[in-house]
Amino acid sequence: MQASDASGAMRLTHAPRAFGWLDVARLGLIQACLGGVVVLATSTLNRIMVVELALPALLPGLLVALHYVMQILRPRMGFGADRSGRCTPWILGGMMVLAGGGLLGAWAVVRMATDLPMGIALATIAFILIGAGVSASGTSVLTLLAKRVRADRRAGAATMVWLMMIAGFAVTAGVSGRLLDPYSETRLLMVAAGMAALAVCASALLLIRLEGPRVNTRAIEPADTNRDIEPDTGSAHAVAFSVALRQVWQEPEARQFTIFVFVSMLAFSVQDLILEPFAGVVFGYTPGESTQLSGMQHGGVLIGMLLVAIAGSGRILGRRLGSLTFWTVSGCISSGVALAGLVAAGIVGPGWPLRANVMLLGAANGAFSIAAIASMMRLASEGRGEREGTRMGLWGAAQALAFGAGGVLGTSLSDLARMIITDTAMAYAVVFGLEAALFLVAARLAGRIREQPVSAPVTGAINTAPTLEGAP
Repeated sequence: MQASDASGAMRLTHAPRAFGWLDVARLGLIQACLGGVVVLATSTLNRIMVVELALPALLPGLLVALHYVMQILRPRMGFGADRSGRCTPWILGGMMVLAGGGLLGAWAVVRMATDLPMGIALATIAFILIGAGVSASGTSVLTLLAKRVRADRRAGAATMVWLMMIAGFAVTAGVSGRLLDPYSETRLLMVAAGMAALAVCASALLLIRLEGPRVNTRAIEPADTNRDIEPDTGSAHAVAFSVALRQVWQEPEARQFTIFVFVSMLAFSVQDLILEPFAGVVFGYTPGESTQLSGMQHGGVLIGMLLVAIAGSGRILGRRLGSLTFWTVSGCISSGVALAGLVAAGIVGPGWPLRANVMLLGAANGAFSIAAIASMMRLASEGRGEREGTRMGLWGAAQALAFGAGGVLGTSLSDLARMIITDTAMAYAVVFGLEAALFLVAARLAGRIREQPVSAPVTGAINTAPTLEGAP
């Protein structure tokens, strides 16, 4: 049923129900399934190629990079969800492609033992499928959250979903590790097949009656009054992908947030592959001690995520500290400060409190990343109607490319610095300093994001339709 408001814009009187925490948890379990398949492909298969098959580490490195590169498909996948008006088929279809890629990847590793060229060819196809599956499923999960989660629950919802995805990583790594010991090709194929089947079947069950039928909650506007953006030519199903993507890119908020996501996630990922080597070379940590250090960083990330989720209520820390922009900017600045601490650690050496420093870095990373994801969910529902998936896909692609580039950039910069600077500790310090500078740039970009409290009140059904003036 439609009703006309005073401005002449047509609006639907029936909106979909807002997601409760149980609905968010169902999507979180889907993310856990996604994470389980991904960690099996990017971690377990990586180790088997390098250790059991004695292949160069460059091979799995290139394959993992390929799955990141394939995530440039995220905007197209999000546009597909926009055009169809439903995210469920894209979530389940993406999970099936992802599961197929994971199973094919295991078979490819088995083939490498007897026919290396054929195994590499199959692995290439497998990681292309993995990247495409993650693009379709992951983007659509976030799009559905953006459309259906109330504003005051977005930080908490983002935290819940990400923690469940991390849990999927941890549980899969632990269980598959036990099942694969002692290693055999048969065991590998059985574990991969079991994980693929579990991911698809569980996702299908979790999606039953979750989204419901297609309901358009956006205003059907006669014209777009924002002169910086070309007039709307129709809903998502009425335009080509290139047109929809161009329209989204012309939105100042969407374009600026894309740049912020790339810069911040590049800074976030640069240290990922050099922190443990730094601890080993400069502080003399054993492999076990450096692994524990990484665990402390992840513990800090959890603390930062939970802190932002608590702030999302607005009742405990107040309106000022319930601001997404506050936590995004503060998290980026704190990350820069923590990295400056690692620069000092390279100068001071073993006397520096490295564990506390790394814990602070993790907490700052967790705070800014969850606040950024919650901002992403908010901004996806603003601007031109029926473009949530396209926006979310654009930001997801920026994040994936930043992660892919960050690992390569961090390791190559550390190698280059050690070639130029004879003092290894100082070489690492230079890289950490550059990363801190990136976080400060990201903080400046985040400060330009339009302010909105995490705890913005919402009454009744979700209203994702902007007014004709473009306000939320």
